[in-house]
Amino acid sequence: MQFIGIHCGAIPDTLLESELFGHERGAFTGAVRRKLGKFELANRGTIFLDEIGTITPSAQIKLLQVLQDRTFQRVGGETVIETDVRIIAASNQDLGQMVEKGLFRNDLYYRLNVFPIEIPPLRERREDIPQLTEIFLRQMNRFNHRGIHYVHPQVMEAFQRYPWPGNIRELENLVERACILETSSILTQTSFPAELFTKAPSALSAPTGRTGLTLAEARARAVAEVEKSYLQELLARTGGRINRTAESAGVTVRQISKLMRKNNIRKETFR
Repeated sequence: MQFIGIHCGAIPDTLLESELFGHERGAFTGAVRRKLGKFELANRGTIFLDEIGTITPSAQIKLLQVLQDRTFQRVGGETVIETDVRIIAASNQDLGQMVEKGLFRNDLYYRLNVFPIEIPPLRERREDIPQLTEIFLRQMNRFNHRGIHYVHPQVMEAFQRYPWPGNIRELENLVERACILETSSILTQTSFPAELFTKAPSALSAPTGRTGLTLAEARARAVAEVEKSYLQELLARTGGRINRTAESAGVTVRQISKLMRKNNIRKETFR
């Protein structure tokens, strides 16, 4: 089954209908041959329409026809084409408010709004920040061949305080920028913008996800996080050498190995 994604906001308004529904030869200047649209290519599959709120009124009418009748016509064509496709749409705008302002058709909105899933902004799910940072860091290492394996605890603390107006894309861009500038194996403060560390904690900051725990549970989780961060930082500094890590930590090699197994840390990651 086909899965076809299209970023509606990245395509000029004059070309969007052609991209979605295709066009016939001679339909407009430059249309030298017939082109199949995304809906035709995705037949019996899934089409993902990102930034659906940016599409033109005429494209909204055609999309409504697809949803209601499962049919469409290519631009410049007269043949009615049937399609069987599942539509997933996404928007970073409030489509309900756009409907109220007359910017989005309400009949199309209710056709699309069958099973809505609202993803909270990053500032409202700060517990995801460490995992997302780790994912982005792995991506940077894979594509740019950098030997950076860890984020300094002070940087992670700043991440937890920052309001993230640019959401997840801002976090990804900051990690990528830091990877370019960083000269060590740890992402440190010097590789990030200064305002990230001068931002005062807000009284309205979202909870960190620990308020549902007992004090003992919260304390145990905090200790585990500090323990893992400390171990990762030491391993990054020693290049994954267990003996030197144990010596720096003031414990035995056996204890370090046990902690690594407990936290699912591999020494090869830091070499």
